[in-house]
Amino acid sequence: MDEASYEELALRADELGDSARWLKDGTSLKLVFYQGRPVATEGPIFVELAVTDTEPGIRGDTATGGSKQATLESGAVVNVPLFINPGDVVRVDTRTGEYVDRAK
Repeated sequence: MDEASYEELALRADELGDSARWLKDGTSLKLVFYQGRPVATEGPIFVELAVTDTEPGIRGDTATGGSKQATLESGAVVNVPLFINPGDVVRVDTRTGEYVDRAK
């Protein structure tokens, strides 16, 4: 929805490209238009998403580099430290897809 005119615009996931995996309701995007059609999107650099699924971390398990995979509420999968659990909210850098820190 255009925040100035409140006009709604529907976009498909393939039109959003890689940024679609970081989106959740309420996320703001900047759209670049050419001849009335959106041609590029620019999302936030950092997003905060809840962890929906991850394996429990085992204390002392450093064979995997001290990280494990976690599925986020948007469906994206990222590597997180062993202390992250389902329900935690994490901050992710959308440019690299890497975990930054646990959100406060």
